[in-house]
Formats: sequence, C-alpha cells, structure tokens
Amino acid sequence: MSAASPLLPREDASDIALFFVICALCFLAALSGLAARSAYAAADSWTDRVTGQITIRVRGDDASAARAAAIALASPGVRTARALDRREAEDLLRPWLGAAGVPADLPLPHLIAAEASGAATGVGEEIDRRLAEENIDATVDDHALWSRDVERATGSAGLVALAGVGLLAATAIAVIAFATHAALLARRDIVEVLHLTGARDAFISGLFERRFLMLGVNAGASGALLAFAAAAFILFMAKQSGDRIWLLPQLSLSLADGMILGLTPLVAGLAAMAAARLTVLRSLSEMV
Repeated sequence: MSAASPLLPREDASDIALFFVICALCFLAALSGLAARSAYAAADSWTDRVTGQITIRVRGDDASAARAAAIALASPGVRTARALDRREAEDLLRPWLGAAGVPADLPLPHLIAAEASGAATGVGEEIDRRLAEENIDATVDDHALWSRDVERATGSAGLVALAGVGLLAATAIAVIAFATHAALLARRDIVEVLHLTGARDAFISGLFERRFLMLGVNAGASGALLAFAAAAFILFMAKQSGDRIWLLPQLSLSLADGMILGLTPLVAGLAAMAAARLTVLRSLSEMV
C-alpha cells in the first residue's frame, strides 16, 4: 500500500493470495492469446506458400508424365508446370521417411509441380478433367483446398481461444470483486466511521481502487512475463526436433505479441480497479 492510503494496512495475507490468483489467470489468458496469434500467423504463412500450388501424381511411364505436364501447362490459369525427377521426389519424402530416404527398388509415382495464378479458381478441377479425357491415370491435388481447411480450423481455434480469454477475464473480475468485498467487510468499522463523519464515497472508494489497481498491474505483469517465458521454452524445446516441426507456429517479437503482453497488466489493473469501485460503492450505498 502507498503512503497516500494510510487507512489500509501495508501487508495483507488476502492480498498476497489474490496476487497469485490474478497472476495465474493473467498467465493463462496471455498464453492463450499468444497461442491464438501464433496459430493465425502460422496458418497465414503456410497458406501463402501453398496458394496456387498444384501437385499431380501420374501413375505410368515417363511419356505419360510428360504428356500430363504439357496438359497442365496448357490449362487456363497455369503459369508453370514441370515434372520432378526421383531425387526431388525423395527430398519431399525425407521429412517423413528419415535420412535413409526411399529404398532404391521402391517405385515412386511421377510428380508434376504446377503453379497457378492467385486469381485463378477451379484450376485443379480443370486439369483433372483434361487428364481424364486423355486417359492419363493421375491424381490432382489442389493445395487451395487444403489451405481453406487450415483457415477454417485456425478460425475455429481462434474463436475458442478468444472465448477462453473472455472466460478467464470474467473469472478474474469475479475473484477481484469477491476479494474487494471481503476486504471491505474486514475494515467495515473504518469505512463506517469515514462514512458517518462525512467522507465522500469517492474518497473511500479511491482507497480501494488504488490498492487493487496496483495489485492488478503487478500481478498482470508477472503473469504476462511467465506466459512469454513458457511460450519461448515450449517452442525452444520443440525446435530441438529439427525440421520435423516446420508446421508449428513460430514465436517472434512482433507488434501483436508485444500488444498482447503489454495489454495484459493494463487490463488486469483496470479490471481490478473497476471491480473494486463497483463493489465499494455498492456496499456504501447500503449503509445508513
């Protein structure tokens, strides 16, 4: 407690317990916010890389693969199309099969990498139709379909994360309000004396508002720092797996991360102050 609020004790066991509760809630809220932002960033980066990318798997000889590449290149909206050699195909499979790669006697389908313009739509279906007309046994994978699935999944995950953050914020406000009410009851004699001697409700409320504002800011800052440390540690440990974590979200010191961590103590402090004000004023209004 500051020297400007001498009516409240400097140390209170309930305040210490409340500090840890708010810190834990802010830790979970900030971590949820960082996870949601990282997931959105990873999804955007992944979809940017695969937008317009089309993979064609041809089952047949080299001539069939060459015909399929020519058909794909002649399709509307396709900018490039080329057949991959076996070494390039093995490089694509190495993250799943390990450093040993593909056995030499294992047959691999011919792969054709095509790229369509970003504005083109339905290119994969058109290529598939043309290959079928030419009786070429092939499978067309349009990565745009996968990117839409990823966007829907990350959108749902983001809504769940936002709902979790909102629930944690509501829980924090409720806990702070309950603790403020308990602190008011413990000092009811002081509050009643001040109230009966003509002290304004705003003055009495201000004692608790300043107390819980600083408590919320300090606890929120601690929770935000712990959330950042936890996220950094988790991703650092995951990166020890090397190239196998290429799809995981990457932690960065971006403006969005800084805003999430910076706003956490501010929101916690304002929530604590607002809850304290509402609780104290409501209790004062019930006094005769």
